[in-house]
Amino acid sequence: MNKTFLCKTNDGRQIEVYKGGYEKGPVILAHHGSPSEAGLWSLWHEVAQEKKFQIISITRPGYAQSERKPGRNVASVVPDVKDVLDSLGIDHFVTIGWSGGGPHALACATLMPDKCLGVASLAGAAPYGKKDFDFLKDMGPENVEEFGAALEGEANYKKWLEKNAISYRTVTESDIIDAFGGLLPDVDKKALVGGYAKSLAASLQYALKDGFDGWIDDGLAFVSDWGFEVNKVKVPVTVWHGELDLMAPIDHGQWLANNIPNAKYNFVKGHGHISLGMDYKNAIIDDLLLHFK
Repeated sequence: MNKTFLCKTNDGRQIEVYKGGYEKGPVILAHHGSPSEAGLWSLWHEVAQEKKFQIISITRPGYAQSERKPGRNVASVVPDVKDVLDSLGIDHFVTIGWSGGGPHALACATLMPDKCLGVASLAGAAPYGKKDFDFLKDMGPENVEEFGAALEGEANYKKWLEKNAISYRTVTESDIIDAFGGLLPDVDKKALVGGYAKSLAASLQYALKDGFDGWIDDGLAFVSDWGFEVNKVKVPVTVWHGELDLMAPIDHGQWLANNIPNAKYNFVKGHGHISLGMDYKNAIIDDLLLHFK
């Protein structure tokens, strides 16, 4: 089982779904970063077979073949998740969100407590606009500029992406490090050598093949009201965050750990936004699967 297919939501949209791993195993629902798409999680297919779990991911609206849902917030992911899981006959799951997927995993935990058994936030973003938290502090310059554009509204944000992010639509393995610019510490640059760089470049091209709509709607959602509060999460959450992260700096992880009830916090020295998920993949999976026992 290692495939991508299309699913119709109850409101009539088409969304793309990736399903891999062990057919009859417990389900890890994986939320991709921004920009990205569900198929990138196929890199976890082999380990899912080995550890006997299913991995399911939904491409958020506006990316790849998932139809856009203008005005969506972070919580909007929940109806799509429910529709997909119902179509697959899945009652319970654990969830992981990497980077921009982190808030969406927390949405499932908060708003689907009867089905979601546990969460891993992996280099995930914290909410914008909190009095005790500076969302932009220590971010790489490209992210500071990007979120500044998002705060000016959709029109200006789209202009910024079309001017500054066009290379992501044609990026290749050989130039992906340059495309990320000042967002990568050395440890992430080392992680982007070889097979992962090739897969990530292909994923970015596919996610953005029809334009920036998914990326725009993600960015606007991150700097707006998420549609839920993380202090209402009742299921177990583990926050994984690298010390050297420049996309969602360490303060994001610390804020989440301080504001999510009973969160377990794994602060990892010497790791960044990308290297953490690659080098700690097995530990993250094992921690998630404990929620089924």
